[in-house]
Amino acid sequence: MKIARLDISRRATLGGLLAVGATTGAATPLKAADWKPPRPMNWIVPFPPGGSNDTFARPVASHVGRHFSRPIVVDNRGGAGGTLGGSIVSRSPADGCTLLVGNTSLTFATVVYAESNFDLLRDFEPVSAIAGVPVGLVVNPAKLDVKDLAGFLAAARKSPEAINIGSSGLGTMAHLAIELLQRRAGIRLTHVPYRGGGPALQDLLAGQIDATFQPFSTVASYVQAGRLRALAIATQQREPLLPDVPTFAEAGVPDFNVSTWYGLFAPKATPAVPLDALHGAVQAALAEGDIKHIWQEQGARVDLESRKAFADFVAREVERWSAIAKSTGLPME
Repeated sequence: MKIARLDISRRATLGGLLAVGATTGAATPLKAADWKPPRPMNWIVPFPPGGSNDTFARPVASHVGRHFSRPIVVDNRGGAGGTLGGSIVSRSPADGCTLLVGNTSLTFATVVYAESNFDLLRDFEPVSAIAGVPVGLVVNPAKLDVKDLAGFLAAARKSPEAINIGSSGLGTMAHLAIELLQRRAGIRLTHVPYRGGGPALQDLLAGQIDATFQPFSTVASYVQAGRLRALAIATQQREPLLPDVPTFAEAGVPDFNVSTWYGLFAPKATPAVPLDALHGAVQAALAEGDIKHIWQEQGARVDLESRKAFADFVAREVERWSAIAKSTGLPME
């Protein structure tokens, strides 16, 4: 299975994506193109600063803020695998001003966190995709001198639990990837959870841990500089960003597909007019040349698509990853 790509129609125009809002009495119907945020906007990133969520959220927020002539504060609220920030947004006013920058991890949050008080499908309206990036296994070669995935697996089998592998937190996509790798390859690793991908990456670079799963967008420059070594990518095809890195299937672990996507979500009761206006603003931002350049440098993909297409995609992802999380025994207190 390829990295999650969002199925879109290039024929759709931005104007065609902006629906007409509901009328109020005999007043002229408000169109999405005329909607403006009633107050300054707050985009909550439910992970600490420095991770890939920030990498994609902040450039888009800058463009959208200029589009509406309203400042946007990108607010990092890390904790509990993204559920802390998600809970804040789910309880926020549904006026289009407080939004969640979510990622794949939230599709199975209700499975791994028994006390989670929000559900991605029940409590949110998907607004727009922001980016999709491949995920790979990387090591610090100065700490763990293995040349490829086969060497990594051999070292893990020789000394069970001796390899310390970091993740962006308990119940996150990186944690799920670790659990899947242990099951598929028959190995035992020592999981070291962090409060976000940024801290895990910094400790990997510092030699405090041996390995981690990271989006290629955040590690490509370190791999190219020789500070990290990418052992395998969790997609069906190699990535142009690091073309010499094999897929897990090529390296001997079949059916291991993990990808991370990022998207914007609003509280469930948000009316269609602000949702469509926000969707259009994000789509316009993604079409800008500087955004395209940043995404290309980060190895990210995203295509312009309808709001409904993104919502359908999110629903499929929730079904898929919830099932995988349940099968790996991840539910926690």
